[in-house]
Order: sequence, then structure tokens, then C-alpha cells
Amino acid sequence: MKKNIIIALAAALLLMPAGARAQKHQSHVIGFYNLENLFDTYHDEGKNDYEYLPDGANAWTEAKYQKKLANMAHVIAAMKADNKVWHTVLGVSEVENRHVLEDLVNEPEIAAANYQIVHYDGPDRRGVDVALLYDPRKMELVESESIPFTFEGTNVEITLTKEAQDYFRTRDILMVHGIIGGEHFAFYVMHLPSRLGGKGQDLRARGGEIAYNHAMGMMAKYPGINCVFMGDMNDNPFDDSMAVWMRGKKNIDDVTETDFFNPFWSMLENGYSTLYYRGEGNIYDCILVNYNLAHAPEGTFQIQKIVKKKYYGRVFSKPFMTNQSGQYKGTPFRTFSNGAFVGGYSDHYPTYIVIKK
Repeated sequence: MKKNIIIALAAALLLMPAGARAQKHQSHVIGFYNLENLFDTYHDEGKNDYEYLPDGANAWTEAKYQKKLANMAHVIAAMKADNKVWHTVLGVSEVENRHVLEDLVNEPEIAAANYQIVHYDGPDRRGVDVALLYDPRKMELVESESIPFTFEGTNVEITLTKEAQDYFRTRDILMVHGIIGGEHFAFYVMHLPSRLGGKGQDLRARGGEIAYNHAMGMMAKYPGINCVFMGDMNDNPFDDSMAVWMRGKKNIDDVTETDFFNPFWSMLENGYSTLYYRGEGNIYDCILVNYNLAHAPEGTFQIQKIVKKKYYGRVFSKPFMTNQSGQYKGTPFRTFSNGAFVGGYSDHYPTYIVIKK
């Protein structure tokens, strides 16, 4: 009798539409990767990209560009090999234009992912933008927006003069609204202003404020929407841009309906890093999720523990992505070192989270 019941249940499952079966147990990888100056070999009018031309300071030839593309694709493919699935969503930064993204997604190692691109040309004077790659088989694109970095209406104490504010240019914040497994998501891809010269804390705080205010608007417009902040924040999780202005919390139990959970805060405290500066490890490449993903109702998407059944995020590093000897042993194997092309990958490790229902 018991055997007959099991057979009947199995038959009913097989008769259920594939989409309905998939809806019951879905998991998705959501990640971010700073591609470290993914430039083509051509000049973009109005952009200061001269160092990445064949006759520029980096002698950026077609061969070097092709090597860079192959390296970036190899890392993405390696993450797929570990996870057994392609990213559903992968935010990227330090990309020059749509052309380099099209070349990247068509690389042989990752072409099967069929990644689609969301990208806007931004105002950064050097010409680097953020973008989002997504799997159209898993996410339906609803809308997207390039949110400008302005100082209007800010509550951050800005140190720049009005003249300096008018001159200031940085990357826009990309918002992508999509539907995954029947649920609404808003992804915010950021590359907050640089720390060069020890500056910009107020500027990064302003970037966090812009993203947070927009996300609050999306949550009011689409009750129950899942919001995800991701990017190279040029800050650690405990810095004001995330801890104060994005309301990022270290502990998931502390997250309220107006907060975000930052799984990389506790990872940083326990020795994980995505990049190194003067020998010190940092995690600037963060992914934060709102209350709806941190404390999801039964049957809806929720962030999962994925590293040692302890951490809700992963810093993805492999030996081939890491310097194995010399002065920079143990740090990311980057494209250039001390001004010389060394054929590495990026000066940042990628990060990702997994959501499941």
C-alpha cells in the first residue's frame, strides 16, 4: 500500500508542469564583481581613457584586451562550476561601455549563460560605469534606471564647496527592477566615490543615502519587494556609507523593516577580504539585502548560509586568482602590477549570496 502511494505521488509530480515544480524549490546566485578597468582599445569621445589605448601609458593592445576578457570570463565560469548554476544576477563595475560587456558575455567560457546586459553611459570622467548581467531564463526585466549622483536634498554634511559640487562627477547608481520566481526585486549596483588621498567619506555617505532613499520609494510602491544593494562601496561594512546611510546591520536578527542586512561585516571581522591596501585586508565589495530577504515568510525567497553553514555571503577566491609568491603573496592577482602588465584578473575578489525558497 505504502509503495503504491509513493508511486502515485511520483506520477503526480511528473505530471505537474515543469515551471510549477521549479517554483517550489528555487535557489539563485546573486553576485558582484569589480572587473578592474575593463577597457577596449578605442577612445570614447569625452572620456579620459587615453591610458587604455595602444599608444597610451598602459600600451593597451588588442592582445591584452582579449586576455583580460578571457580572464574575467574564466572567473565567472569558475563560480558557475562551484555553484553548479550560472548567476541569475551579476553586478559589475569598472566597465568602459556596452561594447566591452557584449564582448565579455560572448566569451566562449560563459556564452552558454546567455547573459543579457543592463548598462547606461555614465558621467564618470574616466569613463568607467556599473552594469548588471542577468539570466533571462530566470529573471524577467521590468524596468531600469540610472540614478544620478546629486547633492540636492541631502542630509549628509558635504565638505565640498558649491563650485566643487557642480564640477564633481562620479558613477551613477544603477537600479534594475525584475521578477524572479514570481517575486519583485530591485537591484542597486554601485561604485561609490574613491578613497584616493584619504577623501570622500561624505561622498560615499551621500551615495548610500541616494540608494537607500530610492529603495524606500520602491518598497512603498511595490509592497513586499526584495531590495539588494551591491557594489564596490570603497568602504568597509562598518563605515558610515553602509552602516548609517544604508542602515546596514551586522547581525541578521537586528534587521527591522527599515534596515538592510550586510553578511560581509562579520566575514570581515573573521579575516575575509576582497582586496588589500598596504597589507590590510578590506571588504569593499558588499551585498546587502532588505528585511524581506533577511526575514522572509515561509515559501518566499530568503538569503541562505553558504560558507561553513555560518556565513550568508561568500568571497570567491581561487589560487589562480591569487598571487602565490613575492611581495603581494596572498592578495588578488591583478591585471597590472607596479605599472607592468602581468596578465592577472582583478584587484578585487568577487562576492555573492544565495537566495532560496
